[in-house]
Amino acid sequence: MKGYIFDYGGTLDTSGCHWGKMIWHSYERQGVPVTWEQFSEAYVHAERTLGKKPIIKADYTFKDTLCTKLWIELAYCVAQGFWIPETGEFEKMHDAVLNDLYAQVVEETARSREVLVKLAEKYPLVLVSNFYGNIAEVLKEFRFDGLFQQIIESAVVGVRKPNPAIYSMGVEAIGLPAEDVVVVGDSIGKDMVPAKSLGCTTVWIKGEAWTDEPQETSCVDCTIDTLDELL
Repeated sequence: MKGYIFDYGGTLDTSGCHWGKMIWHSYERQGVPVTWEQFSEAYVHAERTLGKKPIIKADYTFKDTLCTKLWIELAYCVAQGFWIPETGEFEKMHDAVLNDLYAQVVEETARSREVLVKLAEKYPLVLVSNFYGNIAEVLKEFRFDGLFQQIIESAVVGVRKPNPAIYSMGVEAIGLPAEDVVVVGDSIGKDMVPAKSLGCTTVWIKGEAWTDEPQETSCVDCTIDTLDELL
């Protein structure tokens, strides 16, 4: 292999754990009084809201982004009557979940950066991500800036995974034939399937999925549990 394309969310910041599950486990740790079903509904609502409206600005850090996402989720839980917070409890619970999650991400991205620094010494790296238009700010926040020779962000290029076209842009950016490129991601449907359709080698970082349903993995060439297995 002569080059690597990486996904961002769920790959470099959670080691394969679906972000919905990351947030849910923080809800559990911090004692947010909602059920899994109620949380799932709120999570989907927040994702759709952020996908439809330009709420996240280009200068938002990841912490700003996560803060906004959690606020939308928790406000939905209150609006639906899932949770009736006492005075000051909403802000307290929001901040507790935010700080808990952010601390985890700081640790995980530091580990991921160590791997990328070593890979970048030998291979060209490109990032392909479904993001809100602020991925450059997020990369700076976690000291990933300068490691990728190009960034392909859905909000900028107007194409979202699982459309193979966004990975085609990544292959073009890396300047190598698809068969010489390794694509590393956490999602079978959004990363592995489109990358494999282009002829890339696919590496799935397997973590806790959104559901317990078995996944079709015929498009996966290699499965890893942590990024350092790439070294």
